[in-house]
Amino acid sequence: MTDEHSSVAELRVLEGPNLYFPRAAVKLTLDLARLLEVSESEALRLAARIGLRNVRPGAAGSGFRQRFAARAVARLVRQIAAEAGTHRLALRVRPTADVHQIVVAYPWRRRGRAEELGRAVGFVLDSLPRAEVEAAVSQAAARVRSAAEGEPPQTIRPRVRVVAVTGTNGKTTTSRMIAHMARCAGLHVGWSSTDGIYLDGVLVESGDYSGPSGAGRVLAQPGIEFAVTETARGGILLRGIGVTSNDVSVVTNVSADHLGMQGIDTVDQLAEVKAVVARITKPGGWAVLNAQDPRVLGMRSVIKARPWVFSRDPDAPGVRQVLGENGRATTIIDGWISVLDPGADPNPLQAVVDVPMTLAGLSHFNVENALAAASAGLAAGLDSDAVVRGLPSFEQGRELNHGRMNIYSLGDVTVAIDLEQNEAGLEALLEIMSGLCAPGGRRLLVLGTAGDRTDDIVRGLGEAGARGSDVVVIAHKLDYMRGRDVAEMTELYREGARLVGVEEVPAFDTELQALQSLMAQSRPDDVVAVMCHQDRPLVEEWLRSQGATADDAAAIRRKVLSAAVS
Repeated sequence: MTDEHSSVAELRVLEGPNLYFPRAAVKLTLDLARLLEVSESEALRLAARIGLRNVRPGAAGSGFRQRFAARAVARLVRQIAAEAGTHRLALRVRPTADVHQIVVAYPWRRRGRAEELGRAVGFVLDSLPRAEVEAAVSQAAARVRSAAEGEPPQTIRPRVRVVAVTGTNGKTTTSRMIAHMARCAGLHVGWSSTDGIYLDGVLVESGDYSGPSGAGRVLAQPGIEFAVTETARGGILLRGIGVTSNDVSVVTNVSADHLGMQGIDTVDQLAEVKAVVARITKPGGWAVLNAQDPRVLGMRSVIKARPWVFSRDPDAPGVRQVLGENGRATTIIDGWISVLDPGADPNPLQAVVDVPMTLAGLSHFNVENALAAASAGLAAGLDSDAVVRGLPSFEQGRELNHGRMNIYSLGDVTVAIDLEQNEAGLEALLEIMSGLCAPGGRRLLVLGTAGDRTDDIVRGLGEAGARGSDVVVIAHKLDYMRGRDVAEMTELYREGARLVGVEEVPAFDTELQALQSLMAQSRPDDVVAVMCHQDRPLVEEWLRSQGATADDAAAIRRKVLSAAVS
């Protein structure tokens, strides 16, 4: 980072494949205020020095000047690089939500020189509007030539099979299930995720390892034969992916989450970030894509790997398209998870009701996660028997899927704990609540998310939670407010709730306090659900202290069947 007066707003070194290139790159965010405001003659002077001909800079501050500035900056970077000895530099230029800023990205082989090139570009822009701009370009090139080369990228070339999983929802559950299938095949399996680094199902290092360091650490584990890496958007944007390629990629879905951060303001832009994981899948590998998510299905246009789609609907257009392209699909036929190959009869693997993760088929989202995991396991070369054994033996509980849709019984009340923080996740949780709620029971919801969601997302959570439950309360995550004010978040939730006629929405400082409040007013056959993140260990400890027991697959099936009677 540089001081606030510099034209370099941010200089970020990406260690591996990223949004801009399939290899290590520098992302340079430039403040163009000086270039946008200099006189037309000064703009022409810069253009002449960097060899940009036939230009019309336009008036200072105009839209024409903005477009000129983007061209000029791209040419400036290449000119400085060329005079420093680097010719034919690959370059990507992107606008930002701020019309005064632009992003320039270029690949690098030596960190020192690459960083100095970014600073040198800022040096030239900072020289505006003085007349010495011609000399400034020469000085900038000289700085780059004399800079220490620095270290090469630390991106890892995997020597074992790697399955990389990304998406807005379902990453962790799908990753865990793939790792479980690989263990059913008798392999030593390493797995990195938002929870930590696991080796053969044992946590060896806790923390959020969904970024490049996670991939490096899991592949460094001794004796592993198969790796599963959960890959979040933040890691891709802030540091790049930690491996050069993967054998199989999975994209679960793309929906609104973490917008307004790191230059990602729309769902389409978010999809472009997620697509990086599929873009670096080896040409001989498989990209496992959600056929019912148009943005994910559209990633077929940027991949080199073969497409393998999943869908609950065997007749979905995306399934037909991919089979027509000699790809594969995994779907549901007559209640069975089945694999489709072009020109062949379906291959049934397992009945959905016998896959605990799907909650006896109740959870459509987890049905899709199971389809994705089965696809990835087969695509990665696991034998069919291992996948078939893995589907029914992967249970929703602390041992294999901690924190994701864990179901408890506390007396005659059902409690669901799930780490969901966006609208798609809340939709899945509300679906589960309804499916578990016995006749005459109510749905009581603890609503909450981190502070880095947009106003519209927070307001939307309040609206959806109030509409989909009988009683709703707010639980703040004080360690994850990320600059937000508690009162501001509370009002946003309540604004959303008021849109569906719900006026009373109490707020609590912790998830545990909110859960205790709802349990105090619960009645037999009610379902209480918590969007739980910060207080998960405390919530689970309190439930156990009250005599709660974790529901196994049989208990969940009984509840689903009982609820279906209504």
